[in-house]
Amino acid sequence: MASPFRPAPTLLAQYAEYHRDRRNIATHFIGVPMIMFGSLVLLSRPGFELAGLALSPAWLLLVLVIAWTLSRGVPALGLVTSVVWLALAVLAHAVEGRWWAWGLGFFAVGWVIQFVGHYYEGRKPAFVDDLVGLFVAPMFVLLEMLAPAGFFRPLMAEVERHAGPTLLRDLAHPAAR
Repeated sequence: MASPFRPAPTLLAQYAEYHRDRRNIATHFIGVPMIMFGSLVLLSRPGFELAGLALSPAWLLLVLVIAWTLSRGVPALGLVTSVVWLALAVLAHAVEGRWWAWGLGFFAVGWVIQFVGHYYEGRKPAFVDDLVGLFVAPMFVLLEMLAPAGFFRPLMAEVERHAGPTLLRDLAHPAAR
């Protein structure tokens, strides 16, 4: 595994190499937040108190994930990604009743959606070669969502310069895989 401390443009370009089919990217818009939410729900228990703060494994992990995200050299994208993580964590901690079923359900369905996307891509998920891809995915999804609206255009141009443009693969043609 390569260093997890590479700058965001490098991480995103490497991650993008595994995500050039537009259908795969579209599945990530749904699957990645579902996996994030499901993970946070599952880690929201047990809750405990430390120095007057209500904590859980999710909050402790989130501190590390947000610190890592903000330190990748693209502060605005790191901030947007962190806000999404925090919003999902607040929602995850609000799940009551069968919280474990909600967590497992979101997590599992999110992964099914991801693997459907990678079927279209014709390539394995990025995390198989580099586990850091699990933490790059939320940044990548937000970059792909916000760039068409005019945000992060230089970063997107750099990513596409490295990974190439997105496309629609012809699944019927063996050379497309």
